[in-house]
Formats: sequence, C-alpha cells, structure tokens
Amino acid sequence: MNFLRGVMGGQATGSQPSGAETIHKLCDRVASSTLLDDRRDAVRALKSLSKKYRVEVGNQAMDQLIHVLKTDRSDSEIIGYALDTLYNIVSSDLEEEEQEENTTKHSDDVGSQFAEIFMKDQENVTLLLSILEEFDFHARWPGVKLLTALLKHQGSQVQQIILVSPMGVSRLMDLLADSREVIRNDGLLLLQQLAKGNAAIQKIVAFENAFERLLDIITEEGNSDGGIVVEDCLLLLNNLLKNNNSNQNFFKEGSYIQRMKPWFEVGDDNSGWSAQKVTNLHLMLQLVRVLVSPVNPPGATSSCQKTMFQCGLLQQLCTILMATGVPADILTETINTVSEVIRGSQTNQDYFASVSAPSNPPRPAIVVLLMSMVNERQPFVLRCAVLYCFQCFLYKNQKGQGEIVATLLPSTIDANSISAGQLLCGGLFSQDSLSNWCAAVALAHALLENSTQKEQLLRVQLATSLGNPPVSLLQQCTNILSQGDKIDRRGSKVQTRVGLLMLLCTWLSNCPIAVMHFLHNQANVPFLTAQISENLSEDEHLVQGLCALLLGICIYFNDNSLENYTKEKLKQLIEKRIGKENFIEKLGYISKHELYSKAGQKPQPSFSTPEQMLFDHEFTKLVKELEVLIIKSIHKSSEDEKKEEEVKKTLEQHDSIVTQYKELIREQDTQINELNQQVMSLTSQNEHLQSSVMQQQLQIQQHKDQYNLLKVQLGKDSHHHNSHNETVQVNGIQSEEVCSLREQVEDLKKQTEILKGQLEERDYVIESLHSGQLAVMPREQTASDGITEDQTSHLRKELESLQSQLQSQSAQISKLQNEKRELRHKLEKATAATSSASGDSGGTANSSDSEVKILGLKKDVDRLKEDVKALTESKASMEQQLASANSTIAILQTDKSKLQTELSESKKEQDDLLVLLADQDQKILALKSRLKELGEPVDDEDEMESGDQDDDVDDSHGDDDEEDEQS
Repeated sequence: MNFLRGVMGGQATGSQPSGAETIHKLCDRVASSTLLDDRRDAVRALKSLSKKYRVEVGNQAMDQLIHVLKTDRSDSEIIGYALDTLYNIVSSDLEEEEQEENTTKHSDDVGSQFAEIFMKDQENVTLLLSILEEFDFHARWPGVKLLTALLKHQGSQVQQIILVSPMGVSRLMDLLADSREVIRNDGLLLLQQLAKGNAAIQKIVAFENAFERLLDIITEEGNSDGGIVVEDCLLLLNNLLKNNNSNQNFFKEGSYIQRMKPWFEVGDDNSGWSAQKVTNLHLMLQLVRVLVSPVNPPGATSSCQKTMFQCGLLQQLCTILMATGVPADILTETINTVSEVIRGSQTNQDYFASVSAPSNPPRPAIVVLLMSMVNERQPFVLRCAVLYCFQCFLYKNQKGQGEIVATLLPSTIDANSISAGQLLCGGLFSQDSLSNWCAAVALAHALLENSTQKEQLLRVQLATSLGNPPVSLLQQCTNILSQGDKIDRRGSKVQTRVGLLMLLCTWLSNCPIAVMHFLHNQANVPFLTAQISENLSEDEHLVQGLCALLLGICIYFNDNSLENYTKEKLKQLIEKRIGKENFIEKLGYISKHELYSKAGQKPQPSFSTPEQMLFDHEFTKLVKELEVLIIKSIHKSSEDEKKEEEVKKTLEQHDSIVTQYKELIREQDTQINELNQQVMSLTSQNEHLQSSVMQQQLQIQQHKDQYNLLKVQLGKDSHHHNSHNETVQVNGIQSEEVCSLREQVEDLKKQTEILKGQLEERDYVIESLHSGQLAVMPREQTASDGITEDQTSHLRKELESLQSQLQSQSAQISKLQNEKRELRHKLEKATAATSSASGDSGGTANSSDSEVKILGLKKDVDRLKEDVKALTESKASMEQQLASANSTIAILQTDKSKLQTELSESKKEQDDLLVLLADQDQKILALKSRLKELGEPVDDEDEMESGDQDDDVDDSHGDDDEEDEQS
C-alpha cells in the first residue's frame, strides 16, 4: 500500500521511478494480486496515468484491463475504472495541455491503433454490450463512452458485431429510457455513431420505437428552445431518415410529421435568438427537407407534401418566411425548405401563391421574394434560395406559369402595383450580371414544357426610351446579346450573355412560332454564325456553344415558313461559313464545361461564388435532350428529311385511323350494353308471363275439378229420382248448370286469347331485337354476337314451350265443350222421352207424392245454386289474388336474390371461422403432445373440452347443412 501511496502522490523515499516502470509495476499488481482492493487501487492508478502516459498504458495494460472486465464483474467500481482507462486510451479527446504538444492527427492515429487492437477479439465488444445491461452508473456510463469511441474509429466492424449480436441494438436503445440524463445524452451520441451509414441498423433502431422516444425528448426539452440534447436528437433523426425510404415511410405512417408543427411556432418578438436555438431550428428545417427531398421516390415525396399541408406545417413555415427579425441563415434555410415542400405539388403551390406578406398594402409572397432576388445588396445565398423557391413554385405548375407570364402582357399590367413579371424584366436588363442571370433563369422556368406561354410571351412589348417605338421582349434580348463586350455590367459579362442564351434556347425549343419570330430579324442568324466561327478565348467557349445550340434549335424546330431561312438553307449556311465538324465541336463545349455536370446533379443551385452561376439544372436536361437531335438533323440530307416527314404523316394518319376505330368500338360497346339490358328486361318479362301462365293453369285445373264435382252431383240426383216429373225438374236444373259452365268456358277462352296476344307481342319484340343486334354489331364483335344469339334462342325456346302449354290447355277446353255437348244431347233426349210418357199416363200419377218430390228437388236446386254462387265468388277472389301475385312477384324475386347473397356470405364467414377453430384445435393438440413428450403434465379435461368443441363444430356443420337444404 505504501507503494500505491507513492504513486498516487504521497511522499516516498529514494529516487522516483519513471512512468513506464510505474505502469509496469501496476500491471503486475493487477495481474498477480489476489485481493480485490489491491487490484482496484492498481486499476485506479492506471486510470490516473492513462491520459499522460496514453501509449504506455495502452501497450502494457490493455490485456490486464480486459481480463478485469471478464473476471471482476461483481465489483462495479473496478469495472468502471477499467472502462475509463480503456476510454482514455482509445478516445481522441485530448486535454488542452496535450493538444499543445501533439497534433490532433497523431491523437487520432494512436486512438485508432488501440481501437484496432481492442477489436481483434470480437468477444470484447460482446463483453462490452453485456456490461451495458448493468444498471449501475459506475459501469454503464463508462461503457457507453468506450463503445462510442470504438464506433468512431472502427465503425463498420463494430456495427457488424452489434448487428449479429442477439438483442444488440435493443440493449443500446434502452439507454434512451434511462432516468439519468448523462447516460441518456451519451446514449444519443452512441446511437448517432451506430446508425451512421448502415441502413439495416437504421431500420432496427426505427422499429425499436426510436422516433417516439426522440420526439418525446425534444418536446420535454422545449423544442427549438432546448439545449444541446435537442440538437443531438435532431442529428440522430437525420441519420435515421436520410436516404432511407423505409424509415421515411414509417415516419410518415406513424403520424410523426404532425408532431413537427410545434417546432416552428415562432412568436412576434424574434430578437435575440440564441446560437443554440438557431442551430436547433436549422436542423429541424433540414429534417423537413429530408422527407421531401427531390432525390426521394416521387410517390413518397408527394405523400409527405400532402401530409405537411394537411397538418398545417407548410402554413407554419410560410409564417416564419414572412416574419420579421428572423436570422438570415434561418430565413435562407426556411426558403429552401418551403421550396421543396411545394415542388411538384399543385395544392401546395396554389397555397403558396395565396400567401401575402404583412405589408401595407399587402403583397404576394412571390413578389417580395423576387424583390430580394434582383436586389444586389442581398446576401448571395439568400438570392440563390429565392431563385430555387421560384423554380420549385413553377415546377410542373402550368397554372402558375400562366399567372407569371400574364403579369407581363399589356392587358394585365397594373401601373400602381409591382408584379412578378415587372421584377423579372427589371432584373433581366439591370446593370447587375447576377440579377440578369437569375431573372433569365426564372423566366425560362415560366416557359418550360409550356408552348402556350411561349407563344404568349411573344406579345410582350418593352418601352426602351421616350420617342422610340416599343420592341418585343425577344428582340430586346437579342439586341443585348449583339452588343457583346460593349454591354456595361457589374460582374461577369459572360454570365449575362449565358443567362440570355439559356432563356432564348428554352423559349425557342418546341415552339416553331417563336423560331419564326427569331429568324424574322435579319441580324440574328449572321450574329450567331459570326459568334460560332470566331476563335474566342477559353472563357467565351461556353457562349459559342450556346450560340451553336440556339442555331441548331432554329434548324430542328423550323417549319420552313420563311423562304430565306428554311432548314436546308440554314444547313448550307453552316456548311459554308462554319463547317459541320466545327459546328458540332462548338456545340460540345456546353457538356464539356466543368460546371455543367455539377449543375445537373440536383435541382437546388449550389454555388460557392456568384461567378460560378452559369448553368441551371433544368437547362442541363434540355441540352442532353436536344444535343443528339441537333447533330442528327445537321447530318441529314433533304431527302432523308422528306422521308421522315412522309413517315410522320403516315404515322399521323394511322393514329387518326386508330382513333376512329377506337371511337367506333366505344359506340358499339355502348350499343351492346344497351341491347344486353333490353334482353335482360325481356327475360324478366318472359319469366313474369311464364309465372302468370302457371297461375292460369292452376285456375283451369280448379275449374275442371269444380265441373267434375258438379257433374257427379247431378249424376247422383238423376239416379235417385226415377219419376217423370222429377226428370223434368232435373233436366231443367241441368240445363241451368250447363249454361253457367258454358259461360265459364267462354271466359276461359277470352283469357287464353289475351295471353296468346301478349305472347305474340313478346315474340315480335324479341325477333326485332335479334334482327337489330345483327344489324348493329360489327364483325369484330363475334363473341358478343354469339352471346346475344344464344340468349335470344333461349327465350324463343321458352316462348315455344309456353305456346305448347296454351295449345294443350285449348285442347282440354275443347274436350270439356264436347262433353258438355254430349250431356246436352242426352238431356234433350230425356226431355223428349219424358214429354211422350207424360201424355200416356198423365191421369194415373199421384199428385201428392209428386208435390213432395218436387219440393225436395227444389231444395236441392237451391242448394246447388248456392254452391255455384260460392264457386263464382271464389273464382273472383282467386283472380284478385292472381293480380296481386303478378304485381309482387318481381319484389319477391329481388328479395330472394338478396337473401341468397347474404346466405352465401354468412356461409363463407362461418366456414372461415370453422377452419380457424380447426387450426386452433390442431395447434393445441400439437402443443399438448409436445408437453407430454417433454414430461409436463397435461389435464385430460382440456382434451375432453377440445373433443366437445370438435363435436360442437360437427353439430354446427350439420345444422348448416340442414339450413341449406331448407333454404
């Protein structure tokens, strides 16, 4: 212990040992001491020496320290000392005194070497992860710092080890839930290093509920007013979301975008912003831009843009944009953020167009921003941000393009207010070259892919000076170009000429009318050829390339309306004065420029100095598209062009023919649908008639039964009464019954004739429908013809069956009439026989007996009349029931179809439930068998219950089958 006291600063006798010797003795003590206290004191001494003697401690003590971590896990204090010592060895964070003696680069190299030594055994990282599970502060906090240092030096190796370690990322995510802020804050730094550049770990961290925890921490710390912890949370969020489409989608679907709105709530008093608040808000704006970046998939970007508008985030950003007292860098980043939130989103662009600045009188936000862009006193980065915002506002926004161009037209100019068009024209012809370039690019974006606005811009007239007539905007641009070096500009003259040439190339492309107006000025073509043919300095090469591009556009989009400047004549002019090869070489100057590829990387203008602003992102895309076409057009002969024109005309004709056929097919489809509907309606009517025929058949059968019953009753009465008087009375009764039956037969005939007429009408309608279909439908629709003919033939078969049924009914009626005639004939014979018999034996009849019999017969006749009357009434009631049944049969059919669909759906749902129950039972039986195999006791009651459930399932199946049969 005296030795340790001497090392720790106490008085010691004799000469002091060197640092390396002391470290060697301490390492021996750590390795050989059996007492935990001695080892702890030795490790504590190594910790105190590790900062000053970093290399010596690392070389001699690293193995002993790792051994301590493995063997002395029970003592958190010695574990903490060992971890702190390893952190001092590996970390690059040096004290001020040491930084004065050694360079930072040397410190990084030493730390990286020791980190590599520590990482030779992957078990060391696994051991460190297990130590982080300890809740003790002395072990957990140094472990977090050491793992963070290892990630800085050996990031990819540590990431792979943690990725394959069971629950490795989850253990680290638990650090965010630690109640001790120092551990939580260092855990944020650890996760930043862990998620850097590894998409797999980023996804795991995101699905471990990282977004929820980080947003909660930001809210607890006060959003943008928070401290360094908010900054660390925002940096981690940027790491998780940047270039990770999966995490971005998860962030949007988790409704976390809505929680970002309170971050941008800025009060009226914006003076005195702290540096930390500026940093936090800057990172918050960058996080919004990550979600709507143009490099993201278009679908994901548009979805985030829609959500930001719906939750009010865009409105909040526009409030910051128009607020006063906002720092310049925050205002610049806000403009860039708003630009990407509205880029390509029509709804967001319309809202931005409606935003007004809080001025008197109120001015649109676009006008206020353009005033800053053309003002040379504004910071360069702010002017670039405004240009990017204007470009994003016009991106795929033909409505906005029309509104900007309309402010330049004579009919819409308001002398009392400043418009966007006036600001652009003022910047286009100002003395500042940067304003010229920005205004030219902005005006070119108002014309991109919009032929209508290119033609409208030809109407713009500019007043140059008093007394001189106005000139067109196109002519003024060419006049400034023709001045060359004579123009007086502050800044680069090349920048002004490049901006004007880009505007003219964009304006004339895909617009033959603008090309004609440009060529109409006799001085333009000679100026272009002179510029291309001259041998200018290297700085002017870009201007030569753009002039060649403009002349090539005049050739490719020329409609040959001017005789002096047709395509062929312009090609001959190039060949004589410039040369084809020289022309193509000058055209290639554009794509070979060093700033061309940089501008084509991303839409946002990113230039370090104003002199580098030469190319626009959209213009580079236009050059790629037109360069190949112009070269091909230059090499083509007049014959090839004629052939191409003929091919184009042929293709146009083919397109028109195809369009006509498409329209014809659409019309035929509509006709087929109408005919199918008519067939369906006729089919339903046929079914209704068929049901009515069935009802009529039932009625006829009922009448036959009634007739047979009356016939039997009359036969019995005639058999019991043998006297002549009785025969006379019976004959009279039978004649009355025959008359009533005859009337009924006549009624049935009339009803049958009505039914026949209705069926003939339906047959005629179906025949006409069939003939109409054959006349309308084309040969290409053979499949549809087959379907309609099958349906019509089916209906005709049904009608023929109905007609056969009616014929059978008519035969039955005629049979009944024959029977009635025979009965009438018999009655007449009986009457004649009775009259002859009454003449021979009239005096011998017994009057008293005959009167009694006559009274009895009268009673029977009265009873029969009442029966006939009742039958007649029943017939009338049945006819009423038939009418009501005919009216309600359609309703019943629709109800039946609905019930059938509902029944089928309920059956499907019940079958799905039964399948799920069966799967559940199988899983339970499998688990029980597994438990039995493992020796665990299983209750038999559960098996009985499962068996009962199976029986219940079978019973339910049987009940369902019975219900199906009943239905």
